[in-house]
Amino acid sequence: MRVLTGIQASGKLHIGNYFGAMKPMIELQEKEELFTFIANYHSLTTSKDAKLLKQLTFDATVDYLSLGIDPEKTTFWVQSDVPQVLELYWILSKFTPMGLLERAHSYKDKVSKGITPNHALFSYPVLMAADILLIDTQKVPVGKDQIQHVEITRDIATKFNNEYGEIFTLPEHVVNEDVATIPGIDGQKMSKSYDNAIDIFMETEKKLQKRCNKIISSSTPLGEPLEYKGCNIYNIASLFLDKEQQKALQTRYSTGEEGYGHFKKYLKELIWEEFAEARERREILINNPDMVRDILSDGAKKMQIIANAKMAKVREAVGIL
Repeated sequence: MRVLTGIQASGKLHIGNYFGAMKPMIELQEKEELFTFIANYHSLTTSKDAKLLKQLTFDATVDYLSLGIDPEKTTFWVQSDVPQVLELYWILSKFTPMGLLERAHSYKDKVSKGITPNHALFSYPVLMAADILLIDTQKVPVGKDQIQHVEITRDIATKFNNEYGEIFTLPEHVVNEDVATIPGIDGQKMSKSYDNAIDIFMETEKKLQKRCNKIISSSTPLGEPLEYKGCNIYNIASLFLDKEQQKALQTRYSTGEEGYGHFKKYLKELIWEEFAEARERREILINNPDMVRDILSDGAKKMQIIANAKMAKVREAVGIL
């Protein structure tokens, strides 16, 4: 099954990103034909700093490779290294009714939050459709807020196919209902916007411990049993534990022999250990930028072969020499 995921480079990754999207993605590459790209054209809809966008694109590449994206198993590239997607975006625009884009929830939501409306923001779903259709994607893992964009892609592809024959594969969205909302240090959904996230790649254990110490907990004094249900510390720690380990932690809560400070230290140790190998890989990649560029170049070459074959059919269909 051909699966496509796109990543916007938007800053430091936190453990909510990891458990909500990245870990499932890394597991997918073991059983599906996975295509993953850094969506820097999409990032232009909100980016105003060229130097920062370049750095964020590099950082996102390093982070995803460090955490387990394997270029031997996954086709991994930067969107702008395959410009055929922009040609397809323009051609698909002809088959995109204005009303279809005007109904897009994401556009309305971004404008309501103060982002200046422009054509790139408005036509974002068409570029996303080009990303998906260029490689005959069958499955697109998305959050619930992105389902509509996949439906728009299907509408555009259907209009094109009705006129020119079965050129495009109609993709299906996949929403992982098993992924729970990852809580932040305040109990809300973990998000950079809420300033409640725990970053994956903290510089030192000391800084990670300081972040864990900020997790909101109850005022139950040391010596009394603690309630693990509804505890932010337990809810985050349980992400790193199997069923037996979770039960063991629940028992520790019930004895009254440890307080929240002990469990915050335990959580820090879990996080630091979980990403130990990723930190080592990241250090190597950061210090070898040419290695990173070579990986992206190889991924782009694989994509170019697929993209050129698809665009040859599209150009023939619409009459482009």
